[in-house]
Amino acid sequence: MTSTDSAPNAAAKDPWDLPDVSGLVVGVLGGTGPQGKGLAYRLARAGQKVIIGSRAAERAQAAAEEIGHGVEGADNAEASRRSDVVIVAVPWEGHGKTLEFLREVLAGKLVVDCVNPLGFDKKGAYALKPEEGSAAEQAAALLPDSRVTAAFHHLSAVLLQDPEVEQIDTDVMVLGEERADVEIVQALAGRIPGMRGIFAGRLRNAHQVESLVANLISVNRRYKAHAGLRVTDV
Repeated sequence: MTSTDSAPNAAAKDPWDLPDVSGLVVGVLGGTGPQGKGLAYRLARAGQKVIIGSRAAERAQAAAEEIGHGVEGADNAEASRRSDVVIVAVPWEGHGKTLEFLREVLAGKLVVDCVNPLGFDKKGAYALKPEEGSAAEQAAALLPDSRVTAAFHHLSAVLLQDPEVEQIDTDVMVLGEERADVEIVQALAGRIPGMRGIFAGRLRNAHQVESLVANLISVNRRYKAHAGLRVTDV
């Protein structure tokens, strides 16, 4: 067979052809904190089934009642067990121990890490460099049987929780090793009015994405704003 006889190459996949994720159950670990609660609210308001998790089920249930929109609360293990996609929004200080404790229940799950390792001093916020390279890479190391991605780092908790804000004008940078997993997270981000999920590389590139939050904190303090990001020309 000559080269002219070979089958034509398949058409490149449209990067904006994303899956339908409306039927997925989303768990939010750390869902009683500002970022986790805000994400839970926005996703539930968009029609997603959401379960928030906390170390104490009672705290999660109280936060779920406050959020409304059908959100449920449970302890972290139960929230993880009942969810298809699990967003990790716990404080950096408890990140490693939380994931190590949940390793078995998170096996086979799509995990979305949105934790930003930051320190604070008199000069403001600054990025920390975990031993593994980033919070997302730490999650991947601790959860070898999970499908770990990284996303939702640059969102204002104030805007997320404000019911008067109809849409949030920002892009969400999504990182991961498998295209199918990344596209699920992109599609979840796109469920929230005003947001787009943008592929931003593999997990080895997560550190600079997590670190950029320190710069956004400086922007917000100087300009009294709730800054987000837009990626142009895509």
